[in-house]
Amino acid sequence: MKPLAVPPQTGAEHRLIEAAEAVAAIAAATADDVDQKARFPQEALAALREHRLLGNMLPAHLGGEGASMGDIVDICYRLGQACASTAMIYAMHQSCVACVLRHGEGNDWHDNFLRRIAAEQLLLASSTTEGNAGGNVRASAAPIETTSTGISLHRAATVVSYGAEADAIVTTARRTPDSPPADQVLAVFRREDYQLERTGGWDAMGMRGTCSAGFALKATGVAAQVLPAPYAKIHPQSMVPVSHLAWSGCWAGIAANAVERARAFVRHAARQANGTLPPGAAHFTQASASLQTLLALIAAAVRTYDQHEADPSALMSLDFQARMNLTKVQASELAVAIVLDAARACGIAGYRNDSPFSIARPLRDVMSSPIMINNDRILANLASTSLLTPLPASVCH
Repeated sequence: MKPLAVPPQTGAEHRLIEAAEAVAAIAAATADDVDQKARFPQEALAALREHRLLGNMLPAHLGGEGASMGDIVDICYRLGQACASTAMIYAMHQSCVACVLRHGEGNDWHDNFLRRIAAEQLLLASSTTEGNAGGNVRASAAPIETTSTGISLHRAATVVSYGAEADAIVTTARRTPDSPPADQVLAVFRREDYQLERTGGWDAMGMRGTCSAGFALKATGVAAQVLPAPYAKIHPQSMVPVSHLAWSGCWAGIAANAVERARAFVRHAARQANGTLPPGAAHFTQASASLQTLLALIAAAVRTYDQHEADPSALMSLDFQARMNLTKVQASELAVAIVLDAARACGIAGYRNDSPFSIARPLRDVMSSPIMINNDRILANLASTSLLTPLPASVCH
């Protein structure tokens, strides 16, 4: 499968692609076991660390390589073809890094932490869902408390993907005990700063290796660990665009894996039938064409992000926010449709778990895309913006 972005033109980009392919090979070799046992992909994480991909977004003066958003999305795409859980873990980690980098750089505590990410290849997890709030990440119940030695946070985190494996947790919280739920901050706690008590398991249909269990989080630290910007800015400027683009790369990778399985099946079936294509060949054609549409959609969204990245006010604009949110919705829905078409192309061979052409794992994994981050909630939140947005005046200009 082609990469999402233009083929690499620099030595740094070439290194990132080679590193991603090496990690993907290891992730692919263990993906079935990770899925069957719902276990964390330790081998893939070790490879990510070995190839120094966990800090690649950071600029050189912080120990990274200054990887672009396109680089990150391409890596997610390659990992998604190998092991969806590994790709999603990498995508979530990078969204955390992006938040700390954009909104914490220049602050001594966060600069030192960012250097540790690059030097030690730390894995960051995100905690934004809580208690009865479900998927409403723009409201927090637990507040940051001021103590005699610094700050503390006690949080009922209903989902912390790979929380038990992370080296640090980036978490939302109410600014103070007297703050309303929407007055949020984002704080960084290192593993030595917190304890996790498991409150729920993770026996899900797909994305089983993300180990997205529930925990009670008890953390202590110093006030400097709270990012200075309010979460009301961090969420639209960093969390939303980086998460949605990286996730979309992951889902496109799952779809590409399913299309390749369907391609292999159609070729095998045609050889067995003296060149006659199987009945499902038309579904392969549809899946392949739709994948190209998906890749173009994501690539265009990455270009939009690149155009806005240096302008905080542009990142906050309604048009940009709508574009990033709709990219997530469209990418997830299209990825599901592609995998379903690939399954229909393979017929019973794709339906079976014990077939070399099985689409079972890609289908279960990709079904997470409109559900784990709920499309209905995103579309409902965008309804008012859509009412105020006129239709384009032309197609090409």
